[in-house]
Amino acid sequence: MTTLAAPTAAATPAAPTAAGPGTARADLLVVDADIVTMAPGREVVTGGAIAVVDGRIADIGPTGALRVAYPHTPELDAAGCLVVPGLVNAHQHTTADPLIRSGIPDDVPARQAIFDWIVPLHAAVTGDDDELSATLTAVEALSYGVTTLLEPGTVAHPLRVAAGLRAAGIRGRVGRWGWDTADAPYAMPAADTLAAQAETVTALAGDRLVTGWVTLVGHDLVSDELFTGAAELAERLDVPMTWHLSPSAEDPAGYAVAGRPRPVLHLRDLGVLGPRLLLGHAVWLDDDELDVLAGSGTAVASCPGAYLRLGQGFTRAGRHTELRRAGGRLALGCDSHNAGDTPDVWRAARLFAGLDRDRGAAEPLPADEIFALATVDGADAVGLGRLTGSIEVGKAADLVVLDTRTIAWTPRGDLATQLVWGAASHTVRDVLVDGRPVVRDRRITTVDVDALRAEVASRGADLLCRAGIDIPHRWPAVPATEYRAHRTGPAGATPPR
Repeated sequence: MTTLAAPTAAATPAAPTAAGPGTARADLLVVDADIVTMAPGREVVTGGAIAVVDGRIADIGPTGALRVAYPHTPELDAAGCLVVPGLVNAHQHTTADPLIRSGIPDDVPARQAIFDWIVPLHAAVTGDDDELSATLTAVEALSYGVTTLLEPGTVAHPLRVAAGLRAAGIRGRVGRWGWDTADAPYAMPAADTLAAQAETVTALAGDRLVTGWVTLVGHDLVSDELFTGAAELAERLDVPMTWHLSPSAEDPAGYAVAGRPRPVLHLRDLGVLGPRLLLGHAVWLDDDELDVLAGSGTAVASCPGAYLRLGQGFTRAGRHTELRRAGGRLALGCDSHNAGDTPDVWRAARLFAGLDRDRGAAEPLPADEIFALATVDGADAVGLGRLTGSIEVGKAADLVVLDTRTIAWTPRGDLATQLVWGAASHTVRDVLVDGRPVVRDRRITTVDVDALRAEVASRGADLLCRAGIDIPHRWPAVPATEYRAHRTGPAGATPPR
């Protein structure tokens, strides 16, 4: 059995060195902030500043000292604010669902939602739809302080998805879904699927923000030939890979019917586990599977909001905390706009923390460890730990400014507790990705949001029409004139109570 190596990480850029006071160059100073570094010592630097050079963190120190070292540098005033690392969303679908957000009823079984809704929608989407919905998802994520978003597979137009993410300015990873089960919609033979995977990764190679990775749909829809071929391709191209596994009890049951061992054990036997692989979900694990995952270095993306929305048994079967305690690699995700319903990693963190404690986990993760899952440990799980996830010299300037002068932060308590349980996304003021301001004073700088909103409304309606789907609305919409006439009766008299 071969354990796959992690993708090779680029060396951490060295910080520029100043020849003397007032001689160094910087692109931006973030000044007068309290900085939650999430560095190994978990230091909070009070009253500090961050110097940004060529998209990287070049220096951290007292505001006055950095002003002297980097004169004539534009400043972002963060007085009275908290600066935290950009959050990582390790599992976020960006196509089809965003255009019909919260449209799939929450009282239909998951399989019905897939085959009556998702499959027809993906059959009807165009490249324009996919690019637009990716931009919409990225803009929303950025407004919540999420600076890295990993798309775990799109059906038809991955390069258009990449363009949509790039337009918003988010850091992204994109892949084209692959599966080869003969009776599954949009399936292709293993060789054709692998060729499509390679085409996507190659086309996005060298992009500073949005690159490709190998993505399979997973579950029980993939042959052994395709699983092993995907692992070999990812190793040859030196990229990570991801697929879905065991969000509910259906995957273990399906593997048993097919005469396979339990899903994780089957992947172990194929030799495809390892630090290069990120599994979406892995909720329904037995003891042996948990031990194998922890020992192999395979990462898991936990999406608690989706499991609750779809009723997949997370509170009964979820063992992600045990996996973490056993040394496993874990990140947080939000899934889709008809599962988690919002790409808000703060909400995912709070849900994970609360569900973990309420179901009586032996060693529930405290707030500081939960916030690490959303930042530095999440980045490590998706193979980006040397680039992002913490505020350290040499890393990318993926930074989020939280306005702690708001009433929601009055008074400040323990920062880790407040960051997780206070679900701080509503206090995001500014966001930088790779040193570029993409949110300033709560406004997206990269996209015309009003135009985006109008186009989404139009394209969403067109998509539903082409797919032959009507969203059922539980409450009737009544024009105001009709409602008033009904309420007031003849001659405008208000009926007695």
